[in-house]
Amino acid sequence: MHPALSAPALPDVSGVRDPQCDGQGTIPRRLNSSTTRGQTAIAYGVFIALIRLGLHYELSSVAAWAAALTVGFVYLLNPVSYAEFTLYPKLVIPGNSYETVANISSHHGLFLAALFCYLINFIEDIIIAWGLYILLAPVNRALALLAAWFQLVYAGIALVGLFNLAMVYRLLTTPEYLTTFGPGPLRAQVNLLLHSFRSDYSLALVLFGIHLLLIGYLIVRSRYIPWWLGVLLVINGLGWVIDSLQPYLYPDADLGFIFITFFGEVVFMLWLLIRGWKIQEPA
Repeated sequence: MHPALSAPALPDVSGVRDPQCDGQGTIPRRLNSSTTRGQTAIAYGVFIALIRLGLHYELSSVAAWAAALTVGFVYLLNPVSYAEFTLYPKLVIPGNSYETVANISSHHGLFLAALFCYLINFIEDIIIAWGLYILLAPVNRALALLAAWFQLVYAGIALVGLFNLAMVYRLLTTPEYLTTFGPGPLRAQVNLLLHSFRSDYSLALVLFGIHLLLIGYLIVRSRYIPWWLGVLLVINGLGWVIDSLQPYLYPDADLGFIFITFFGEVVFMLWLLIRGWKIQEPA
């Protein structure tokens, strides 16, 4: 430490007596428990006040139209449809682990592209949760926060499930694993990991469906977004919940018609992109 910045020596107060201290008059070396509890309560109060101030600043600093356009563009740039309907079906053949392993082994790049499409999708879901909270908090802050949490938990579960695909990539691109496991056990391991990813993703989509139900309700209650968009999202959310629970509750049911309910998100995205910049600041 620089001499000019060194702290001055403190006087020895070990023998100083104070009538408000302990019976001996000596200043106690420890704070008593009541003082500690009081300081903890004050610190907790300051912490809660800072959170409330941050939420107020968050809502006042981001315009509703900006949040709407952010959500719209993130929806538009989401690559999950490309992964779900183009890349993944080309590589993973249901009920045929031989062909699945052969496809992934010979097309590492496509499998890696699908993995990153899912990763980008789940990250964008976090941004969408933030944007929709900003957009709908004026309707009901607590319910908007609950809806955001449902989407955040969905994204977290799906991201954890994505590690299964990463492990499949490692297994099929590292020659040592083929030697260690052998062809049969390696195919079984890959098959288990792929099914684990789909199971985690499917269960997470139940939470995503509940998120859409809450978002739809908030939109119906709002006065600055058309109510019929909320109805479409409620139907969309019910579709996700029903479809995602099929493998567990009604595996033999034919739910092909549920697919049409998923277009609610597409309509919502288009409205945000076309009309979102005209949203008036809610009172």
